[in-house]
Amino acid sequence: MNSERLPSACLDQLRALSGCVLASTIETFGTRLRNTGFTDPRLHCIFDDLPPIVGYAVTARIRTSAPPMEGRNYYDGGEWWDFLVKIPPPRVVVIEDLDKPPGLGAFIGEVHANILRALGCIGLVTNGAVRDLPQVRATGFQMFAGNVSVSHAYAHVFDFGGLVEIAGLAVKPGDLIHGDLHGVQTVPLDIAELVPAKALQIVQRRNELNSFCRSNEFSLPKLRRKVQELKS
Repeated sequence: MNSERLPSACLDQLRALSGCVLASTIETFGTRLRNTGFTDPRLHCIFDDLPPIVGYAVTARIRTSAPPMEGRNYYDGGEWWDFLVKIPPPRVVVIEDLDKPPGLGAFIGEVHANILRALGCIGLVTNGAVRDLPQVRATGFQMFAGNVSVSHAYAHVFDFGGLVEIAGLAVKPGDLIHGDLHGVQTVPLDIAELVPAKALQIVQRRNELNSFCRSNEFSLPKLRRKVQELKS
């Protein structure tokens, strides 16, 4: 489990970036393949008007279609909560639903969202279902999910603290997570503090090109030259 914690100023800078700018910036470091590190279209941002979230992953796996092997209260977090608070805040809960198909019942709704907020969590990423959307939206707790369900069915955590996979994205405890209306991605910790400055350069270059395209100076030959200049 990675317990490294970045300076709060760095987290604030990452939170100010859109997911698209962040993804383009990470590409420039060559630390991973360009088709990895982010979620695929199976995951949906539930509250696309909320700002980006940045936090450290707390992982768990659930089932909802069958009762747990041992009886337990739906709202009892047990040892999972003890593990959760060992991850540095801010925390993003990442839950893999192993049912096939996932998302019959929703593990996170109004009550669990409030519990998780009280435990220093700012959002949820799950391939499963969520519910109580208006009530959760009012708390500011962001959710990314595969679908919405009216019921929690037999939702229960059966293990936690391991590697999970959500919509093609592999996540382990302590990974740095960024999520916004475009999707969810991990930020490699070894380059995280270098990302904001590089992102600023990328944004400045984009703005320059966009301004040129809207100007009276625009022409195809000049566009080709401008693109080459920005690549250098």
